[in-house]
Amino acid sequence: MSDYSIDPKELQQRAHALRETYQAGVPFPHIAIDNFFPESVVDQVLGEFPRPDSIEWREFKSSRERKLASSNEQVLGPATRRLIWELNSQVFLEFLQVLTGIDNLIPDPMLAGGGLHQIVRGGKLGVHVDFNKHHHYQLDRRLNLLLYLNKDWEEEYGGHFELWDRDVTKCVKKLLPVFNRIAVFSTSEHSWHGHPDPLNCPEDMSRKSLALYYYTNGRPEEERASGHSTVFKNRPGEEVESETPRARVGLRDFVPPILVKAARGLLGK
Repeated sequence: MSDYSIDPKELQQRAHALRETYQAGVPFPHIAIDNFFPESVVDQVLGEFPRPDSIEWREFKSSRERKLASSNEQVLGPATRRLIWELNSQVFLEFLQVLTGIDNLIPDPMLAGGGLHQIVRGGKLGVHVDFNKHHHYQLDRRLNLLLYLNKDWEEEYGGHFELWDRDVTKCVKKLLPVFNRIAVFSTSEHSWHGHPDPLNCPEDMSRKSLALYYYTNGRPEEERASGHSTVFKNRPGEEVESETPRARVGLRDFVPPILVKAARGLLGK
């Protein structure tokens, strides 16, 4: 029995068949593929997905974003760990390299910024470009893969994955986050994306996804930029505070509480 949920030869055939579609993607190279994995595999991953109150999630809560995330391997079920292994495997990297035209991709077993993502009713993720350097390895972030895990997801629930043009003047494409759909896209200083409108799903549902990011050691000269964290940008007519919440979360994570309290006292907060 194969260790892979998709036969390696079939993966390569898919990559060759779809690479022109991917590389011609507008407003930046991307593709969405439905029913990508065997349904039984994704069913198992969904069955293991933690509820909002069942693990210690990292919470992002601001005017820019409201979501839950976890990159903690210890909370993952066996089917989820196995699928992540496959998505980081040599076979899958070869698929991605042919599909995207990006050579020498490097996976991230630490799942920095990736792993499990969950958004409950009212949550959102503003239009943004992602952090561009791995904060431990200083590798260049080149590619995102999102696997959606949402069964019976209706159009009116929202949560569309939106792709915006270079100047964030218009949404060029919207993808509904339906079960067993993957979205793969190249990340750059102009790959603006998000789901900026509050989620309208029933209270007992949430928008669930598995996120994997891929890197290279260096990138084309014309794509280089100084290292930065997530950068948000307002849509036309949108007025949102410019504060980056991730910086605030980072302060809580890495500065001892007594120093945070002292700083707040000096600032009168």
